[in-house]
This record gives sequence, structure tokens and C-alpha cells, in this order.
Amino acid sequence: MAIEQAEKALTPSEYITHHLTFNSQPVGDGSFWMLNYDSFIMSVLLGIVVMGLIWWVARSATAGVPSKGQAFVELIFSFVDDQVKNIFHGNRHSFIAPTALTVFLWVLAMNAMDFLPVDVMHHFVYAPLGLEHWRSVPTSDINTTFALALAVWFLMIFFSIKVKGFGGWIHELFYTPFGTKFWVLPLNFLFNLIEYVSKPLSHSLRLFGNMYAGEVIFLLLGMWAATGISGTIFGAILGAGWSIFHILIVALQAFIFMMLTVVYLSMAHESH
Repeated sequence: MAIEQAEKALTPSEYITHHLTFNSQPVGDGSFWMLNYDSFIMSVLLGIVVMGLIWWVARSATAGVPSKGQAFVELIFSFVDDQVKNIFHGNRHSFIAPTALTVFLWVLAMNAMDFLPVDVMHHFVYAPLGLEHWRSVPTSDINTTFALALAVWFLMIFFSIKVKGFGGWIHELFYTPFGTKFWVLPLNFLFNLIEYVSKPLSHSLRLFGNMYAGEVIFLLLGMWAATGISGTIFGAILGAGWSIFHILIVALQAFIFMMLTVVYLSMAHESH
């Protein structure tokens, strides 16, 4: 009751701030590192759930008439494999295709948490657990999306060195794309440096921006629905419309993140 009364007294800005505040704890003395426990725990749990479901379906798969669950998983496998085949021309089944599948399903599950009604989850799940702040959407946290993008970035560098050798990788940094003239070596390095820096930035910010904006719009519609009968009616209509549209965003952003992952890893296997 005290929590409900406190929330009723919140101004619109306080209401949004309340739902967009992370459950954070300092790491060490807190001068540099802060750990957002909600993003971390939700990411790990969703990863376990998604991979667990895939393992469970694969474990019960049969060679005869597939079940609905098996047919659905096979459809996803085939879809991801076809996308990878169109971009990567090496042995995609050794690492690239499984990585693409993992990224797609994991990001899709994290994005889908945006459909959970924030007030309902707070009142009936988080508040009874003593959690004043809890963010359900890991991908609306820039730390999560940047960590995913950095993981892909490190894999890209790893495969570049593995395929071309360390000397070949350094040679590519300084001798492409403008040629081997001595005076263009700094330009080559600067161009490649910008490319290396921009990849994780664009990779992470695109996903974060879309999911964060979607979360804010849901909160704004929720506030409108609390203004009265007309607000409830129009808020419900617009909320339903935005939810339907947001299904596209959730799936599309997971697909784009997966495709960029495949493209970056494919580029690492190729020379300029």
C-alpha cells in the first residue's frame, strides 16, 4: 500500500525516472565500475532459458514427422543458416552459423522483455521481492549492447589474425585501402582505425537506441492511460497499436544485430 501511494504521488518525470533506474551496485570502491544487476541477471537468465529450450527440443527431435516445436526450431535454424550462407563462404557450420543463431535468439529474447507491462511487473513481481528498481529489458541498457558488440569486435580481430597472421593483419592496417606509398601509410592506418572504432559503436548504439526508445514510449502511453477515462481508452488503443508495431522492431533489431555480426566476422576472413 505504501508503494502504491508513493507511486501515485510521482510526477510524470519522476514516474519515468523510477522505471528507468537500474538496480546498480558499485564494484570495488565504486570510483569507476558499476554493475547493473538487473541487466546482468536478466541477460544470463534469458540466455539459459533460450538455449535450454533449444536443447530440449533438439534432445526430443525425431526423424519422422516433427512436432510443432521441432518444426519451429528447424525453421529458425534453416532461416539463420540461409542468411549466413549468403554472406560467409567458408565453413560456416564450425563457428559462424552457431554464433549467428545464438546471437539472434538471445537478442530476440532480451528485446521481447519490452512487452512486459512495467507497472504490473513492479507491483506483482519486483516489489514483493523487495526490489524498488528493476529493468526487465537488458538491451535497453547501453552496457549490455556495448558488451555484445565488443565481444563480436574481439572475435573479428581474433579471426583476422588467425586467418591472415599477425603480420598480415598489421600489413592490412597500414597498406590498405589507399596503396603502399610511404606517405599514405598514416592515412591507411587512420582510415582503418576509424573503421575499427565505428563498428562496435554503430553495432551497439543501433540496438540500444531502438529498445530504449520503445521502453520510453510504453511508459508515456502508460502515463496517458492513467489520466482518466478518455486517457485510458486512447492509451489502450495506442498501446495496442504500438505493441503490434514494436513486434517488428523487436524482431528486426535482433535480425540486424545478427546480420552485422555475420558481416563483421565474414570481413575478418577476407582480405581487402
